[in-house]
Amino acid sequence: MRFTPSSELQARCAELRRYMAAEGLDGVIIVQNADLFYFTGTIQSGNLYVPVQGEPLYMVRKDVMRARMESGLKEIVPFSSMKEMPRILAQYGYPVPKRFGMELDVLPVNFFHKYQSVFPGAEILDATPLIRKVRMIKSHYEIHILMDAANQVDKVYRRAGEVIREGMTDLELAAELEMTARKEGHQGLLRMRAFNAELFYAHIFSGADTAVPAYVDTPLGGLGLTPAFGQGAGLKKIERNEPIIVDFAGCFDGYMVDQTRIFAIGGISDRLRRAYDDMLKVQERMMDMAPERPTWGQIYEECRALAAGMGYADSFMGNKGAQVSFIGHGIGIEIDEYPFIARGFEDMTLEPGMVFAFEPKVVFPGEGAVGIENTFHFTDNGLKTLTFSNQDLVVLDR
Repeated sequence: MRFTPSSELQARCAELRRYMAAEGLDGVIIVQNADLFYFTGTIQSGNLYVPVQGEPLYMVRKDVMRARMESGLKEIVPFSSMKEMPRILAQYGYPVPKRFGMELDVLPVNFFHKYQSVFPGAEILDATPLIRKVRMIKSHYEIHILMDAANQVDKVYRRAGEVIREGMTDLELAAELEMTARKEGHQGLLRMRAFNAELFYAHIFSGADTAVPAYVDTPLGGLGLTPAFGQGAGLKKIERNEPIIVDFAGCFDGYMVDQTRIFAIGGISDRLRRAYDDMLKVQERMMDMAPERPTWGQIYEECRALAAGMGYADSFMGNKGAQVSFIGHGIGIEIDEYPFIARGFEDMTLEPGMVFAFEPKVVFPGEGAVGIENTFHFTDNGLKTLTFSNQDLVVLDR
């Protein structure tokens, strides 16, 4: 178990203050768990106030003793009600903010109104873009944790090759691989920022089920076990000569990497095999483009056009009518961070320190899906691959 060093927290808050000053904000109040963990090192329930000048102040409802144990911040104080916040700020010498930011993409409307009543007359703006910009540049400390997560997901990949057998259900395979990940320190939860975005450890399914679309904003969905959570592994039995997808998010000490590998017992059709090889070519195109520091949207458009030129216009990144408008996504504490390798991001370029998963996939309804996914780290010296499991399609002879 790692505790985030104080130097990391200080650097993160300093970078946030730099963005705040440019936007003319007096402060930012942070309440969402992923952001709390990033800026405090813990997720104890409360409010983190980051002033444009001065030390951050972490007001904790539950549990303050644990917050003091886990967080490297200097000022951690108990509080029981939002109404106390102006008094506590004044106690530490901070004026009541007149213009401050909050995570308006995730903050419930009822909470927003309560903060308005606590700070009457103040202008509350969306601080999420600022927070995301800070979080998208990973430190050396964070990269080392991501490397641990990559080691974890490689052990999951190796275990898949050992346990996959004809006749087992997708759910049985998922359970085996989830157990492996847990034994290797997986926290058991994946964080995703988007509203109603819920995910298992992974999407693990076989055959035609790999091509079943779902509500979640991913290229693959899966039938799942119930309409109550209509995605992921179901009760379909694994058969010979069909693709088996292991799309797994490793997670270690709060940080995730994403990796997809394809298995099959006996083999797969020529069409699926060709599609898999073509998705490797799409990945190669992205890797060739990256050193030029293109915009996120340029990478998306170039790689989408390449896939369409290969004949996958109606099957790239999902079934026709259910295709997603991205090929890659930033990853770290949440699985949908900046940068987004997606349509419309024409004004944001790759920068050193960014980490993202790139996942070109092809879906053929009634037959199956194939693709590849790796997590990459963009550095001053070019693009580095964090996930490292063998990329060959694994054909099992059993």
